[in-house]
Amino acid sequence: MAAADPRLIVPLDLPSVDAARGMVDTLGDAVSFYKVGLELFASDGMTLARALKAEGKQVFLDWKLHDIPTTVQRAASVLADAGCDLLTVHGEPQVMAAAVAGRGTSRLKVLAVTVLTSLSDGDLAEMGYAETARALVERRIHQALAAGCDGVVASPHEAALARTIGGPDFLVVTPGVRPDWAAKNDQARASTPAEALRGGASHIVCGRPITAANDPREAALRIAGEMAGA
Repeated sequence: MAAADPRLIVPLDLPSVDAARGMVDTLGDAVSFYKVGLELFASDGMTLARALKAEGKQVFLDWKLHDIPTTVQRAASVLADAGCDLLTVHGEPQVMAAAVAGRGTSRLKVLAVTVLTSLSDGDLAEMGYAETARALVERRIHQALAAGCDGVVASPHEAALARTIGGPDFLVVTPGVRPDWAAKNDQARASTPAEALRGGASHIVCGRPITAANDPREAALRIAGEMAGA
């Protein structure tokens, strides 16, 4: 059976650190990369992140920093000292540049959030944007490169665009990934793991098909197998 694929990131979007810790233990060696998001940020997410790093796991802090540049720079500096691997910020030029400055020479990679995968073109129009999701993603990819970001978060449908613009070493992290056998839930622009990788993703984020499965470890290994075959 397939082993853990380092391109697979499992989000620990669970109500408590204890629940997240239990999921990590359940998944065992089937997963090597975890996302710690806002649910755990509100409790003791950094303690869990440090513990995961101590166990040899990779950690993605999906906290989507968005504030004045000085605050973002200071926050990124603190998070860089924690030894985590990826950090998200909102894809606005001043915010991205501040996060890059804050991480300094650390190994922390800064990812710009282009357009949330739950948003459709209609949602963007309602929010006041004249651009389509794809056009807005394209603009923010160019801005992320100019700011010195290491990559972007983009839906699987914009992964090829990000890869073309960013080049071979650019990180393209794609949420909204759902295998054919799983429900789409609230992801408006979803894709399968294999489709996302073939489209240009460097990493995929896949949550509920794994964490809500009857056997999360088996589901993770099944997805890793699909990724290996891409």
